[in-house]
Amino acid sequence: MNDLVQKIKAEILAEIQINRKYFAVRVGISNRHLHVSKTDFETLFGQGAILSELKPLSQTGQFAANETVTIEANGKQIQNVRILGPFRKETQVEISATDARYFKLNPPVRNSGDLEGSLGIRIYGPKGTLDIKKGLIIATRHIHFSDLEASRFGVKNNQIVKVQVSTEKGGIMHGVYCKVDPSYSLEIHLDTDDANAMLIKNGDVVEVIL
Repeated sequence: MNDLVQKIKAEILAEIQINRKYFAVRVGISNRHLHVSKTDFETLFGQGAILSELKPLSQTGQFAANETVTIEANGKQIQNVRILGPFRKETQVEISATDARYFKLNPPVRNSGDLEGSLGIRIYGPKGTLDIKKGLIIATRHIHFSDLEASRFGVKNNQIVKVQVSTEKGGIMHGVYCKVDPSYSLEIHLDTDDANAMLIKNGDVVEVIL
């Protein structure tokens, strides 16, 4: 009887492996940063200030700006937090779980733009101070797909997948969101905590499991 059970288990596992799809994705690692609205940017940097590009990012139209700010909560500060452009409708601050512990805060893990029920934080710029009531999050692990790439790999917007990491401290990441948009190009975005925990470097390749 035990032999029969083991045989059935082996056949089921083999079937799972046959039907499972894998494909490779390049890694982009994101440090803490913020997106700002034009109104909030002018509060921080002055009326008529321009958000200037330091370097382009991998996603079309996105860039790291020259401008940085200081963020503060519970009497603790982190300086030189970079703004990413272009402007957004709402200001959003993305930090790691390590940063959150430093601030003694518990922000939710959210997709970019999902800010209802998120936390507030104080932001200092060279010309002004801003207290946002919501917008502080820990960003989800997510993969960007163009429409064509999503169709090719058979994924849909907001689908959740797993990712296999084959480093010395690798493993399987769960809860990775798929984000689909015509302007996107294929890349997984991880924060510094996720990357450091599994010894992942910027530009490494991981495998998505469907």
